[in-house]
Amino acid sequence: MGAAPSVKDALVQPRAAIPATASRLELIAEFVILFFGLPLGFLLSPVRLHPIPVLWCATAYCFWRIWKDESFDRKQLWNRHALRSCWAQMLLIFVLLATMIAIGVDLFAPQRLFIMVRRAPWIWLLVMALYPPLSVYPQGIIYRAFFFQRYQSLFKNRWLMIAISALVFSFVHIVFRNWLAVIFTLFGGVLFAWRYASTRSLYTSAFEHALYGCFLFTIGLGEFFYKGPR
Repeated sequence: MGAAPSVKDALVQPRAAIPATASRLELIAEFVILFFGLPLGFLLSPVRLHPIPVLWCATAYCFWRIWKDESFDRKQLWNRHALRSCWAQMLLIFVLLATMIAIGVDLFAPQRLFIMVRRAPWIWLLVMALYPPLSVYPQGIIYRAFFFQRYQSLFKNRWLMIAISALVFSFVHIVFRNWLAVIFTLFGGVLFAWRYASTRSLYTSAFEHALYGCFLFTIGLGEFFYKGPR
């Protein structure tokens, strides 16, 4: 099995043409509706909605779009072998950032430390088991696999694509109505998008995303990233 492509290789990969059924204007309209209209609609809806079914509906649409796109390499939806080439780097970055976050929680909100583990250990275990497949991977389909494939003609520089991917990933977290979720996911979005661009492996990017998400729920910040129906 060959090594995963480097960041440099990923940035110079040739781009497929826009599907004949999607004009530039249609792509822009789709982008605005999906990444700005949908979060704002959810936020302002007078009806209480659960975020997970909404996420799954958006994921189904994005998955359908890339699955029918003949230029899309479906191996990118998994490609777990790419993790072998970057797990050490991934772990080092995680340890550094997780340590900083843990210190911050201990200093500014010590009452939150491991609050879910202490008060609801069975719920915590359930979150650890279900959060990656039911939330993380669907988000990866939308904000990494779909985004990079669908809008490569709009954002022709891959570093720009990484930045825009991070911005829209951060923006969707306005539905949780707190600045911490938006800021954390902006930095996380850059990291996860860069990982996907450098490995072309949604498995690897989602693994890293799940690592941080599970850590945040464990350390006591989970309520900033999930509150149930709104």
